[in-house]
Amino acid sequence: MRLNPPTLLAATLILTACSGDSAIDGVKEIPNRFGNAVNALDDFSPGSTGDSNNARGLRPNEVRVTMEVPASLAPQGEPTRRNLRIVVPDRVEVYRTDYTLRKDLGTVRFSTATDDDGYLIIAFEDGVPIGPDVVIEASYRSTTLKALAADADRDVKVNPFSHYLVVEGLGNYDAVDFQTVMNCVNSSLCLNKYVWGTVADQVHDFEIDIGTNASIASALDRLDNRADFKAYVAAMADYALLGQDNSDTVRASSADYNSVFLGLELGQTFRESNAFGAGQWGVRTAQEEALTATGSAYLYPALTLTSFEAFNINVTSLATDIPYDRQTLIHGTDNGGSQTFFNRSSDLWARNSHSSAPGAATLTPPRSDAQNGDAINPARLLAGRALYQSVTGRDSSRITGWTRNPYHLDAFTSAPAEPDSSPDRVLTSYFSAGKAIELQEEGGKLKRQDTLEDHYLSVFELHLERSSDFSLSTLAEQRYNLVYIAPRFGNEDDPLVFETGHGTWDTQTPDGNRLAAEATLAQFRVVRASNGQVRAEASSGTGDWNLANRLSRLSQSDRYMGRLTLYEDQPGEEFETPDMGLGASTPDGSLMAFNLDDSYLGDGLLIAGKAPTDPLVPALYRLQGVIVSMNDNTSRMHQIHNGSLELHDDGNATLTAKGVQIDHDIPSSNVSEPRQASLDSSLGVTATEDGEITLSGGELTLAGFYTGTGDQIFLTLRDNTGPEFQTGLLIATVIPESD
Repeated sequence: MRLNPPTLLAATLILTACSGDSAIDGVKEIPNRFGNAVNALDDFSPGSTGDSNNARGLRPNEVRVTMEVPASLAPQGEPTRRNLRIVVPDRVEVYRTDYTLRKDLGTVRFSTATDDDGYLIIAFEDGVPIGPDVVIEASYRSTTLKALAADADRDVKVNPFSHYLVVEGLGNYDAVDFQTVMNCVNSSLCLNKYVWGTVADQVHDFEIDIGTNASIASALDRLDNRADFKAYVAAMADYALLGQDNSDTVRASSADYNSVFLGLELGQTFRESNAFGAGQWGVRTAQEEALTATGSAYLYPALTLTSFEAFNINVTSLATDIPYDRQTLIHGTDNGGSQTFFNRSSDLWARNSHSSAPGAATLTPPRSDAQNGDAINPARLLAGRALYQSVTGRDSSRITGWTRNPYHLDAFTSAPAEPDSSPDRVLTSYFSAGKAIELQEEGGKLKRQDTLEDHYLSVFELHLERSSDFSLSTLAEQRYNLVYIAPRFGNEDDPLVFETGHGTWDTQTPDGNRLAAEATLAQFRVVRASNGQVRAEASSGTGDWNLANRLSRLSQSDRYMGRLTLYEDQPGEEFETPDMGLGASTPDGSLMAFNLDDSYLGDGLLIAGKAPTDPLVPALYRLQGVIVSMNDNTSRMHQIHNGSLELHDDGNATLTAKGVQIDHDIPSSNVSEPRQASLDSSLGVTATEDGEITLSGGELTLAGFYTGTGDQIFLTLRDNTGPEFQTGLLIATVIPESD
């Protein structure tokens, strides 16, 4: 059926003249009505994001529309993931709107058809909309849901997730916000017009199950109460307000980065009958992965940042590929109420991958230097990022699928050394929830079964630019400041330890490709003993933390590209694993980062930087990172993704740690879903010219270092006042301000 452009203000499509009951009956009369289409429930695909893409066969100006409702509203509907049901809508409307969500703001030129699988296809005569001003509204019986037409993959799902985006994303704008967005949409040069296509697509990648008995109202309440989902929608709506001035500051055509990655997780496991529903800590660390049995090819943790100019428009794209190993500690109670611990070392888990789909990003404008008013170029890299699913144990009796929710990227990038060079670092921390799902292979496809784990992940990513021929002389005879965080699992007496430390690191003269170095440390630990009791400890000491230039095997040749070996006394051979960990350096040696891996400290993250080139000045910093808290009956993980640290003229600072929190109530074996959390504190600041910094106030002490032009601060957190003890690692990076 084809519609001519309607004269009514709202274009209305009547899909069927029958009632909702008749529509369902009609579906049942057509065998496999949706059988040829992609359903993520029946085909878990590694290397794709969580949402299935049903865009096959579409022309460039077409979208496919699928309506999904809670199970209670259509028990006969085809099941799909997130406990939703696919239904044939009784009525679909396409209309223009604004932040008021009215239906009478203009016509849309389109035609419709139904494909062989029974799905509605909408062809937009002026091309698929890219802004938030065109809404597709579907009705089934008494249920009405909205979605934006501007879905990046043109597979428009109309369900509670899309409806929430329309109401809470677009609907929370005011007139000025909406006009700002539409000015960008209507500009040929403004790349941020594509944000709405990204967010309309990515909201469907979230793994959040809707209750079987949920109504539309309770489903929307559930999404609103999921702090990570709510924060993502709000952040992406803010991101869409950036204009063209934020799209043209990347100069390099392409740059590759060595990645150092830490994932700290707190979640719940359902894998084992003797610990069903118990809480679970986990740690994930980046690894080099041999791609052949002979070691002739390797995959190194990496970020690729690309920019190019087309038709006078600058485009920035980024993608990551990070192999990782995992270790977990199951923490529950036995029948007598005593706390129990089960260590699951990295040998149990197959090598996995934390990788993001390629996608566009935006750089904010440079800030102005407070001392001399000159423009300097550290910036923030912003994007909505979708993470790939992965599968492990494909040939085993238990195939596991791993899903990861999207996140809003807010990363620091350094000032390029030359006009045509790229930033030498990209630094960020964020939160992403996910699941491990048991899969069953049927006809070559992987069908979802039971959930094996819910995990909530605090991620650190430090991407340091690769060098063409790195030399250890760059690091020699230097004093570095350092911070680290290192969880340790499985000790018989103290099965759970979170250790943080800060101090200095002095390097000597290279001996070939090895460099001796000594660290002087102040350390703090939050420890849970085998009886469940929690205590805090502080210590100091020194250690031989030596370095080796690590050879990388690339397709062209073997070369040194800035990857480093960290060791006490066992560096291993060229491609072997040392006794402390692996990491990387920026080309000039000003910043290093390492994954601690099966070291005497545990698994974790170490960051080291040279003394700053400029002193700290009053500025506003984005605060990101993780705080771990424990008392005798509770464990908590607070991921800060939208915090701030403001340094004032009077030598004080204000800290606001906005983010999400996960609580594990140990006696009840209850692990909460992400909830909003915030920590506010006023702190006094002490800083030296060598880059050491301490912030203290109330129960908190933050100690670490600042580097660069005072635009990056790395901090450990300590609270030893009890009965709840806290530690953590925080990254504060300057928020640029336009001239």
